[in-house]
Amino acid sequence: MAGKNERFYFTNFVEAAECACSAARYLTDCLLRYDPKGIRSMLETMHRYEHMGDQKKHEMSVALAQAFVTPLDREDLADISQCIDEVTDAIEEVLQRFYIDNIRSVPPEAIEFAKMIAACCALMKEMMEELGNFRKPEKLRKIIIALNHAEEDCDSFYIDAAQNARMRHDDMFEVFSWREIFDYMERCADACEHVADVVETAVMKNT
Repeated sequence: MAGKNERFYFTNFVEAAECACSAARYLTDCLLRYDPKGIRSMLETMHRYEHMGDQKKHEMSVALAQAFVTPLDREDLADISQCIDEVTDAIEEVLQRFYIDNIRSVPPEAIEFAKMIAACCALMKEMMEELGNFRKPEKLRKIIIALNHAEEDCDSFYIDAAQNARMRHDDMFEVFSWREIFDYMERCADACEHVADVVETAVMKNT
């Protein structure tokens, strides 16, 4: 268990992961009740989650610049912070594509994909909650494996969703738009897995 002086780092990671979780839940809500006339308002709300994530990364950067001793290597802590922030950024970029491509309606595959991204983010947050116990990493490794499996499920779903876009739409612009959106959604899952990879490497180096 992390000592008192170490708790800031792990608490910050949990809070940053919650920003990603909030963004993913909001993306799902937006797609469930999608109204193209409200997309600018949706983007403004989503950007608030992204900004909150940026603040957590900034807090970590300041703490690392001032710290004499850190619970994990300074570079590893910075990398984890950066990677969590990239998850929230990737989720915001998905919603931005809806605005850029003037999406008018949402197929069920997009809603399901958003739910899968939210599940990946929830596992990422669970991983951050366990990271303070990195000296006894058995549970942490199980969460990392679960997150890897969730990302693989997203990979498989992405292929089917992209293929269905060609079957669902006759207009090639719509086909291209949806394939691009699904590509951006798949990047969200990849970003979650990247956090797991960085955490796994940091734990191996420090145990």
